[in-house]
Amino acid sequence: MFFGLVPATPPAAVLVVLVATVVVWQGSGWLDDAADELATQYGLPAVVQGSIVVAVGSSFPELASVVITALSGSFSMGVGAIVGSAIFNVLVIPALAGIVADEPVSADRAIVYKEAQFYMLAVSALVITFALAVIYYPTGVGRLGGEVTRPLALIPLGLYGLYLFIQWQDVSDHEAKQTGDVNARRSWGTLILGLAAILFGVESLVGAVEVLNASFGIPPFLAGVTILAAATSLPDALVSVRAARAGDGITSLGNVLGSNTFDLLVAIPVGVLIAGSAPISFAVAVPMFGVLTLATVLLFTLLRTDLTLTGREASLLAVAYLLFIGWVGGETIDAFSVIVGV
Repeated sequence: MFFGLVPATPPAAVLVVLVATVVVWQGSGWLDDAADELATQYGLPAVVQGSIVVAVGSSFPELASVVITALSGSFSMGVGAIVGSAIFNVLVIPALAGIVADEPVSADRAIVYKEAQFYMLAVSALVITFALAVIYYPTGVGRLGGEVTRPLALIPLGLYGLYLFIQWQDVSDHEAKQTGDVNARRSWGTLILGLAAILFGVESLVGAVEVLNASFGIPPFLAGVTILAAATSLPDALVSVRAARAGDGITSLGNVLGSNTFDLLVAIPVGVLIAGSAPISFAVAVPMFGVLTLATVLLFTLLRTDLTLTGREASLLAVAYLLFIGWVGGETIDAFSVIVGV
């Protein structure tokens, strides 16, 4: 969008990244406010509000990034954005929430056992989907390359259907306390406006990152893991930090895990369904999923201790993310060789 007005140069691309990030942030703020009002209007329980309504709303930038990159032939960047965003969500967002909150961020058994463990299933399902792509639809390009087709994309989507069914059971058992204080028509209008702003901002972000890739030789997957992932994850950070400062740790943490579940099981498959098929490199994707698994195990372990996240534990998560960024930077300049084929 912006590159019709500015030259396709690295300084202009950096400027576009900054402006587009602000656009995505503003649009996500509108979307999140509207989603929160609608969840209150319809009387949803806190865990469902955090893991579905708010999570889906704040995950729309990631969904948009996958769809746009799939249509532009840069699907590996979109997948990188999803994986990088998931790592950012698991490590940085709880860290920020724990640091800014006046008291330890509280969790409950539904978050620790149901949400976290189902999220681990989501990671496993996507790895299996990519493995099937390599086995049955090999591309012969690079090491362990494969083509994710529309039938394969239905595997993670089916698992998300199970997730929705489990959450629906919570809704059916919950005594709804609806309120008439919300203007539902205005909230739906604000939600649509937020979606439009996010689409505009994410399309501009993808174009800017592609310019930076071409200028500095950054592999698309690693650019997605870092630049695009951080920019599209800012709405999730805003939602969770705001909830943590308000003392609502369940919604804050539920948004993190629910957003990641949506990103893995819906955003990537939807991109495949729209594009028809998408190439993936198993050799590149699996090490990143391994890091994501370790990050999730770390968060799960910290949350399980007294079902809270303290300031010291939050700092540990922040340090873990800095180590991850250092590793990715090392891979980019060939200082390490854990990721093969980038």
